[in-house]
Amino acid sequence: MALHIIIQKYLVPSPDEVENQMHIARCLLLLFVSAFLFACSSDVSHVRYMPQNEVIETTGLAICDKKDNLAEINTQRPINVFIHGCNSSGGIDFRALAQVFEFHGQQTLCFNYNDRDSLEESSAELIASLNRLTKQMGMSRITVIGHSQGGLVARRAFIKDRADGLALLPDANYRLITISSPFAGISASEHCGLTILHIASLGISMGACQLITGSKWSEIHPGSDFMMNPGSLCQDVGSYLKIVTDERNTCLIYDEDGSCKEDDFVFSVKEQYNATIDSDSRLKNIEVKAGHTEIVGDKDIAPKKLIAILQSNAILNPTPPERKKEFETLLSFLY
Repeated sequence: MALHIIIQKYLVPSPDEVENQMHIARCLLLLFVSAFLFACSSDVSHVRYMPQNEVIETTGLAICDKKDNLAEINTQRPINVFIHGCNSSGGIDFRALAQVFEFHGQQTLCFNYNDRDSLEESSAELIASLNRLTKQMGMSRITVIGHSQGGLVARRAFIKDRADGLALLPDANYRLITISSPFAGISASEHCGLTILHIASLGISMGACQLITGSKWSEIHPGSDFMMNPGSLCQDVGSYLKIVTDERNTCLIYDEDGSCKEDDFVFSVKEQYNATIDSDSRLKNIEVKAGHTEIVGDKDIAPKKLIAILQSNAILNPTPPERKKEFETLLSFLY
């Protein structure tokens, strides 16, 4: 076979082959462009750069149903820190409420402390815990929610010019929520502030106060320096929501005949207001008719009033309409 015929037949493509090759090239180019545009789209970028959860050391803080100092959280998302009141713990008080927040896509931790310690000492421990958390969370918002005595501890951690010189790290993003906290002092402990009584009893009354309430005995009465000089909030607190509960005529446990077996009254409305604290322009007071335990919930009471307040104030995310039935089922299971 002549050389020019071999070249024509085997080395030079026919017009049909050229067209097929051009078609394949166009398809490959289209696939490449599509892949490039897909990779550059905002949705894919969001998935690609979405921060992953990481296990961090959280000394003083813990997942609300655990006790260890390690927590798996997303350090690029906001987080909520619960602080329990007297005679309880974060794991018990806020385990269910933490699940309510998590149902709405929000992260939670609990701060645990000895409720018989000095409030100054407990708030110092909280400062240390929050500072460790802040270093890992960066500028992500940290919302601190304290119930009852936990509210006293929480607010004390956020004041400036503390006597011990401790302070939260600057340039953070904090939000404070306190619930049913006796900022005017506990009236029932008023006798603990009577110096003349301590002298007359040769110090026995002081010992009795400490025996009953612990090291905080000198801080919780209405005339204490803790209550009379509550200090001013530091500038890094962006907002402060104070929930005041009107606990009159509330009931915690009912008898079989429907009568109240145990009331849910702990603090009066008056005990929860403090002129110095309430003068802060960042503070919003909300007064609600609810029992002291009812407001945060227990095994038999779902905290629906608190949930409504938190959602209406953009603290708890709204419940999606399509998930409301699922949320009601969760509340029935938790409470």
